[in-house]
Amino acid sequence: MSKPMTKTQLVATLADKMNTDKKSAAASLDAICDLITSEVSGGGAVTLPGVGKIYCRERPERMVRNPATGESFKKGADKVVKMTIAKALKDSVNS
Repeated sequence: MSKPMTKTQLVATLADKMNTDKKSAAASLDAICDLITSEVSGGGAVTLPGVGKIYCRERPERMVRNPATGESFKKGADKVVKMTIAKALKDSVNS
């Protein structure tokens, strides 16, 4: 498995694809990340065409166990961020 792409590499590649400078590409990437963060934290969802859907899901209160001690305790309700991967992306990876 190769190393994940860093933000610097992503910005450089995005600038190349957009035929623009790295500063504009970085601003675009930051704006998209801010938009996704604000939308999902507000309870909404964001669909990135061809990539997937990012959304927030509420988890109910439940009993969990500490694996080190075996002690069971109640964990309060919380929220988790989930991502459903688009079929197009799954198919491109598997072909």
